[in-house]
Amino acid sequence: MRRLAAALAAISLLLPTQQALAHNAPPSTTRTYTTSDEVISNQERGFYHHAETHYYADNSGYVPLNVTTLRNFRTQEHITQILRLFYLEKFSKQDVIDKHYLDLMQADFNTARAAGVKMIVRFAYALPGDGWPPPTPYGDAPVARVVKQIKQLTPILRKNADMIAVVQSGFVGLWGEGYYTDYFSNPADPSQVSDQNWADRKAVIDALLQALPKDKMVQVRTPYMKQRMYDVPTGTAGGLTADQAYDGSALARIGQHNDCFLASPDDFGTYLSDPLQLDKDFVAQDTNYVPEGGETCGVDAPRSEWPSAAAEMAQLHFSFLNIEYHPDVLASWGSNIEIAKQKLGYRFALTQSTVSQSHGKVQVGVKIRNDGWAAPYNPRQVQLVFQNSKHTYRINVPADPRRWGAGQTVSLNWSVKLPKGKYEVLLNIADPKLQSQAHLPGSAETYNAVYAVQLANNGTWQSSTGYNDLQQTVTIG
Repeated sequence: MRRLAAALAAISLLLPTQQALAHNAPPSTTRTYTTSDEVISNQERGFYHHAETHYYADNSGYVPLNVTTLRNFRTQEHITQILRLFYLEKFSKQDVIDKHYLDLMQADFNTARAAGVKMIVRFAYALPGDGWPPPTPYGDAPVARVVKQIKQLTPILRKNADMIAVVQSGFVGLWGEGYYTDYFSNPADPSQVSDQNWADRKAVIDALLQALPKDKMVQVRTPYMKQRMYDVPTGTAGGLTADQAYDGSALARIGQHNDCFLASPDDFGTYLSDPLQLDKDFVAQDTNYVPEGGETCGVDAPRSEWPSAAAEMAQLHFSFLNIEYHPDVLASWGSNIEIAKQKLGYRFALTQSTVSQSHGKVQVGVKIRNDGWAAPYNPRQVQLVFQNSKHTYRINVPADPRRWGAGQTVSLNWSVKLPKGKYEVLLNIADPKLQSQAHLPGSAETYNAVYAVQLANNGTWQSSTGYNDLQQTVTIG
């Protein structure tokens, strides 16, 4: 009995301590989220509009961008990018690009910035003449002139890198697509490309890569161009690995644009391997980490119809597609075009968040699923945002959305220290070059709100700030 009484007394002494520990355990709240099927105006993904301009020998032909047109693309069509195809007709025969032309280019970048859209950039010297096949000479420029002009374009490309989604290799051949060319293959038989021709083509790509910031990418017209110029095999084995991705090398910065998507079994010479599936396997692996986009260019049923098209866009991680061409192919997709608007590129959705705090530190865990066909290919800065009526704290946290692959769910956990107070908890996935809260010229919108990533959830987006509300609160102190 004495032992039992002693034991009961010991338990009574322990109970207050255990209760205190339970009372002081860090509170934790978990939220789950519903997803939206809304078409979202996120940047560097989705459909694009084609916008070419020219500059002839008499200095005519340049059509400047219009800020209202571009802003309407974004606000009314949810289209946030254009293919700005700069034709350089006058400069195929002279080394120096007119300053007036460079000024016109800069004005276009200013217009895009004011409208809140970005550019897929390509340069070319020539369009085809009358008749088919196109008659020679085609009208492009020799390699030495091209490289000199890329150097002249370098300052404007670097200055406006914030407005550039990606640069297509361009310059070589009609439309800048690298086939019908006076200098980079046999003009009489463009399929005949000599070793020197390949070296010249590589010199153009290398010059472009050097002209751009290290985190900007270039697209070539066919997978074989990358394979041949940078000595990698076709098939899955030739594509980028996770370790190679984003290391600043040429391989890690070169994607592909397919401008005859779905038009024939080999997309009119886009795929050259035997069997063709090897090149597709190469692109499927490579585009886990580099951009794929382009346009359809002709009906080839049933391959160009929606079931096949959707499967290929998913397999090849398409980030963007021309909304204007080919109209018959796009029309054949019917209402499924809305699914393409949702899934081209990345589409991030919160599934869950958990927030707790202890000793002034806040632990935040989120789960985010990528329902799109691709990951982002440009850097993003992820921030936790804590705000109340007096303060807003934006804290950079380690995360790389470029590695949030298509179909994957990522679990992210961070611990941050905050001053005393009660805060709402939000997530900002910002464009690191455009996360200022300054307003767009002529608009009430802020740069961050326009260029940050909106998550595909119901009730979480703050359109005024560009933040995604986790619908969580935390109290420190």
